[in-house]
Amino acid sequence: MLRIDCPVCGLRDETEFSYGGDASKIRPKLNDENEQNWYDFVFVRENPAGVHSEYWQHVGGCRYWLVAERNTLTNEIIRIELASERRVEGE
Repeated sequence: MLRIDCPVCGLRDETEFSYGGDASKIRPKLNDENEQNWYDFVFVRENPAGVHSEYWQHVGGCRYWLVAERNTLTNEIIRIELASERRVEGE
């Protein structure tokens, strides 16, 4: 079982969390009218082997959204932070 170290609640079982998707993709701006940009953001996904950024929500605890850097080959979580504290390129 995957164990996730929530920055608010501490180490918890994966069953308390809900996977939220790829955290490496940058969402288009709300006023972006380019349908291809939105299509790519919503439907086109990579399936990386190795370290990958993912969104997780602690639904069985504090309910915060987290960003985890996880190795998809070993399930090792390398780093985890609150999504609200994440800095996105270009900010």
